[in-house]
Amino acid sequence: MSVRENALSIFALGGINEIGKNMYVVEYGDDLVIIDCGGKFADESLLGVDLIIPDFTYLQENRNKIRGLVVTHGHEDHIGGIPYFLKKLNVPVYATRFTLGLIELKLKEHKILRESTLVQIDSNSELDFGEIKVNFFKTSHSIPDCLGIVFNTPEGKVVHTGDFKFDLTPVNDQHSDIHKMAEIGNEGVVMLISESTNAERPGFTPSEQEVGGHIEKAFMGAKGKIIISTFASNVNRVQQIVHAALKTNRRIALLGRSMVNVVAVARERGYLDIPDWMLIDTKEINNIPNERIVILCTGSQGEPLAALSRLSRNSYRDVKVYPGDTVIFAASPIPGNEKDVSKIVDNLFQLGAHVIYGSSTITGMHVSGHGYQEDLKLMLTLMKPKYFIPIHGEYRMLHLHRQLAEAVGVEKGNTFIIKNGDVVDIKNSEARQTRNIPSGDVYVDGLGDDEIGDIVLRDRKQLSEEGMLVIVITINKSDGKLVSPPDSISRGFVYAKNAEELINNVNQVVVSTIGNFKEANVHGMRKAVRKEVGKYLDQQTKKKPMILPIIIAI
Repeated sequence: MSVRENALSIFALGGINEIGKNMYVVEYGDDLVIIDCGGKFADESLLGVDLIIPDFTYLQENRNKIRGLVVTHGHEDHIGGIPYFLKKLNVPVYATRFTLGLIELKLKEHKILRESTLVQIDSNSELDFGEIKVNFFKTSHSIPDCLGIVFNTPEGKVVHTGDFKFDLTPVNDQHSDIHKMAEIGNEGVVMLISESTNAERPGFTPSEQEVGGHIEKAFMGAKGKIIISTFASNVNRVQQIVHAALKTNRRIALLGRSMVNVVAVARERGYLDIPDWMLIDTKEINNIPNERIVILCTGSQGEPLAALSRLSRNSYRDVKVYPGDTVIFAASPIPGNEKDVSKIVDNLFQLGAHVIYGSSTITGMHVSGHGYQEDLKLMLTLMKPKYFIPIHGEYRMLHLHRQLAEAVGVEKGNTFIIKNGDVVDIKNSEARQTRNIPSGDVYVDGLGDDEIGDIVLRDRKQLSEEGMLVIVITINKSDGKLVSPPDSISRGFVYAKNAEELINNVNQVVVSTIGNFKEANVHGMRKAVRKEVGKYLDQQTKKKPMILPIIIAI
């Protein structure tokens, strides 16, 4: 029998050496359980790509082993890939009440909710997946209903922490189940899989309670409209904003589809308390004094199409930013988003707004939902694992997390810093990493089922950098002779009126190339024109536009 059939196998299809598109697998014999299925937003280098999801190839090849998808919490980097996954592998999804509400929104959008099997769980649930038995414990994060997962296997307990911090005064009273974590650790944990996002930050993560006071103080001092932007999924932060609005006698308008949807789910399921009279439609804003308005919107990360970006350009139809309005960023920029956020801040200052932005340590408007070094050490101390896999972080974060693990007693050499696709096999309580399985990124356009391949991306990059030259050629289908002169049309390559000589010369190259053929070989002509024109343009312009010959045989 193979190593895989005899051993407990643990690996990631996403979430290692990155922050986003989390997907992890625990496999024993003929039973396989998936943890999370996230998506990651593409950067500007991936032209036209809306979302990056994990490669599901291994799971499709082993579909008969899959017992379920268990979700730790409802953030996009943990649930964003679920609709695309369920279209390929319709397996049961297990998640908490609030997380299921967010997943249902996605499945409705993709029109697959009816065919999907969604099972509600909580921290007391127990699931039987054959050789793998699963139970849970509560954790604190920046979204309600978060769980850590315990996999009870013939090789011992494997614990996946999910995203967490230890907040002793959580706004929503959802306390981390420290006693249960200690019991799990005392029973023995063969492998801990723990997030590493804030492994570089010393100390404990500040409590969410601290943010509420800063928001109230800013609301008290504001004279015009208040526009405040945060992550739509941060329901605790939204509740603090509601409390501050109540204290300052302001009503709330919601901007941004994700904000409207998440608030609706949170209110419906009892995670958010907003009086009905308090919420107003955007069309009512201009009928109420500015000093009685709060606009709660998306766009804290500088997303160009989000509500805050549109407000900063004064391109939102029903809402304008006026001098004296206060704009608050109640979220710190994710690394890589600073440039986009700065552009919005500049625009808002130009409109005369008072802007509260910048590092959370300066403004007090945000605290992280991820554990700092002392939180990570506490989790390691409670679980007392024999082996450890740091996840959910870039390489330096994983490396620092390994050092923290060794500092609190994990034996040196028992930490595995792996890549997506690397498999850690545990057999007879001994772990080793000697093999890997297919993994990688899959690029998705919108709601479409079609995945974007490397060739499509290469073409888009070429079009964006060099432009395109379309050459329309009409030939006689009997002998292949030109019926009329070729017509070359430039798009994003050269401005035709300023490059008439170049275009005329291109047409001459086409005439010469077509003249070499003795019959109407459309495929051969197209290939030859692309080659000869490409060679000429490279010599004359040092550019390589996409050349698209269109040959019409009449």
